[in-house]
Amino acid sequence: MENRSFDHMLGWLKSTRPEIDGLTGAESNRVVVSDPSSPEIFVADDAEFVDSDPGHSFQAIREQIFGSDDTSARPAPMSGFAQQAEGMAPGFSKTVMAGFKPEVLPVYAALANNFAVFDRWFASVPTSTQPNRFYVHSATSHGASSNVRKDLIHGFPQKTIFDSLDENDLSFGIYYQNIPATLFFKSLRKLKHVFKFHNYKFTFKLHAKLGKLPNYAVIEQRYFDVEPFPANDDHPSHDVALGQKLVKEVYETLRSSPQWNETALLITYDEHGGFYDHVPTPVANVPNPDGIIGPDPFYFRFDRLGVRVPTILVSPWIEKATVIHGPNGPTPHSHFEHSSIPATVKKLFNLNSNFLTKRDAWAGTFESYFSLRRTPRTDCPEKLPEVLKPLRPSGPKEDASVSEFQEELIQLASQLNGDHVLNTYPDIGKSMTVAQANGYAENAVARFLEAGRAAVRAGANESAIVTMRPSLTSRTARSSSLSQSS
Repeated sequence: MENRSFDHMLGWLKSTRPEIDGLTGAESNRVVVSDPSSPEIFVADDAEFVDSDPGHSFQAIREQIFGSDDTSARPAPMSGFAQQAEGMAPGFSKTVMAGFKPEVLPVYAALANNFAVFDRWFASVPTSTQPNRFYVHSATSHGASSNVRKDLIHGFPQKTIFDSLDENDLSFGIYYQNIPATLFFKSLRKLKHVFKFHNYKFTFKLHAKLGKLPNYAVIEQRYFDVEPFPANDDHPSHDVALGQKLVKEVYETLRSSPQWNETALLITYDEHGGFYDHVPTPVANVPNPDGIIGPDPFYFRFDRLGVRVPTILVSPWIEKATVIHGPNGPTPHSHFEHSSIPATVKKLFNLNSNFLTKRDAWAGTFESYFSLRRTPRTDCPEKLPEVLKPLRPSGPKEDASVSEFQEELIQLASQLNGDHVLNTYPDIGKSMTVAQANGYAENAVARFLEAGRAAVRAGANESAIVTMRPSLTSRTARSSSLSQSS
């Protein structure tokens, strides 16, 4: 899911679950960090629909964590959220300091009370969406410390957990809704993987019902907010009630599957999205994954984590109302962060492949929580609470301009359908509305996968990658060419 902190989404669970490291109501930030007489903004439990997008760039997050550009404080003071928000708009500090009452997020409350909550799971990088999503799948962002650099849109080259699974003859699948952001990885564009991308709406429930879900499945949300299929990724200004409905649907689909007793579902967020969290971000003894240093002007060394994010673990092998704090190793300084996902997959499936980077070799793993019981539980709820009303007062704004994240997805789409060779690249998405961008992205994915499947049926080399001719100048042309993957 997208852009929410632990305290914002789950912090007030502490009122009924005191063992959770959440909010007491005493937490606060000064509007001016360096002025102890400036107004003090306390946390509140009155969060509602958030229209404006809080700051979550590298610079904004540095200010939120440390209160200034000085990153030397130990532990991290988590003191600058109100200050940074007020710098964006007067009064915005109250928005970023507020969290949801548990009854406003009934699906998460039910899952937290029936399964496990991690209360010390951190984003991998103190920056925006894509670098953190890369850590989920590859335990590195390959030097990206902001959203995707345009010169790497041709495909991130690092090895992924999907490659490790493939090497070990295990199956995986990507269930996408608009466009699979996992296609930022070059290796996933190979023809050998073209049949592993599935339209969520048409296939996820079917695969689950038939007991044909792969060993490892990734569910990608709807990132574009359009009628009649509004976004369900929780990214402001999208409605978190729709995110609740998506999680409910995924859970109930898995719960009714014949594979339920061998299933684990992990729900997490890419990064905190600028919302307050009180738990200090780990800023020491975090290994750089691969020796790559970020670009100017920050030259970030990838040696500290991002802000804590909501993470829930669901399985019939998990005891009811479990709270998972820090991990037990593999080092005294290890933490749960997004690289814990490929690290745990390696342990669960006993992969012969090496760890992907130094980061997943260091990250905490959670496979031990599946072996505390001798038999799977039989009391897991078959249905979760209904999400009765939207939090957003109106429907999607289809004519809105695209966000930075959505613009990157259009850059990816233009790579898939061949438009990246045009002079308008990489600015193709800048002038699009959300509705136009959604149509463009969905068309690009359909063309790319259709051409790939046709090439496979024609006997093309499975290591090849389809290269499309530009769609903006030849939309009716279905032709494509093949290039060997380097």
